[in-house]
Amino acid sequence: MLRRLHSIQPEAFVFSNKNKAWAKEQVKKFPKGREASAIIPLLWRAQEQEGWLSRPAIEYVADFLGMNYIRALEVATFYFMYHLKPVGSVAHIQVCGTTSCMICGSENLMDICKESISPEQNTLSEDGKFSWEEVECLGACSNAPMIQIGKDYYEDLNTESFQTIIETFRSGKIPRPGSQTGRYSSEPLKGLTSLKDHESNKNQFNASVQLSESFGDTVKRINPNKIKNTVVDKK
Repeated sequence: MLRRLHSIQPEAFVFSNKNKAWAKEQVKKFPKGREASAIIPLLWRAQEQEGWLSRPAIEYVADFLGMNYIRALEVATFYFMYHLKPVGSVAHIQVCGTTSCMICGSENLMDICKESISPEQNTLSEDGKFSWEEVECLGACSNAPMIQIGKDYYEDLNTESFQTIIETFRSGKIPRPGSQTGRYSSEPLKGLTSLKDHESNKNQFNASVQLSESFGDTVKRINPNKIKNTVVDKK
């Protein structure tokens, strides 16, 4: 698929002070002369700050790493994790449409997106708060169907639970990520059949959900001055 930059671009982009300090630390992980190896995390950080990846952001990162613009553009346009046009200000919903999820009902989830957000993928809802797209396998096949929003996976969905997630976002809250049927991880629906010793002394949630609960850092954009800026709905 040919991916192009959006026709409307902001005038400029700069990292916030905190994000610039973070970017400098990432560059230090690579040998001298190989600073360009940090382009993927730096582009991702730029996207998190801005919400999507604009041309000024791509060129800023290229300058930051001493790269030719074309090299940075090659990376940004190749990987689908980079959004080259504005996405929903509240949530951009990525619906897995590959085999396991399709068999388990992902097409029904996409129908809800078409009705509740926009008939077309990668198009803002009327209020600008939501957008959606179908994506290839996200690697959570045991918990199909599932979606990704920001950093988080919402798994074991059906039409009712998915609609509830959208409405929770609309109300200004953030639903708890992870399985929406109460599964801890990807164990059998009826509970563990082996490795039962691991049941004791575990966190309330699996590692991914626990991080979301602990840090409150999920779908919201990275605040330049304060990372912990979200409230997760505890219901």
